[in-house]
Amino acid sequence: MLAIRLPQSIEKRLEKLARRTGRTKTYYVREAILEHLEDLEDMYLAEGALERIRSGEDQTIPLKDVVKRHGLQR
Repeated sequence: MLAIRLPQSIEKRLEKLARRTGRTKTYYVREAILEHLEDLEDMYLAEGALERIRSGEDQTIPLKDVVKRHGLQR
């Protein structure tokens, strides 16, 4: 269980949205957190991949090689 304090302006927006849609404020807070959390996870994964490429631990493959390898040529 997590309890958070929100600015009154956000609380009012959530209340208005919940009333208009018939969903709960909790539903919208959960959805917003999940979407942002996925974005953050993707960002950190990308940063890690970039670090590995720059350090030489991983390497990139040219697009033309990927296309050829997987038979994606027209």
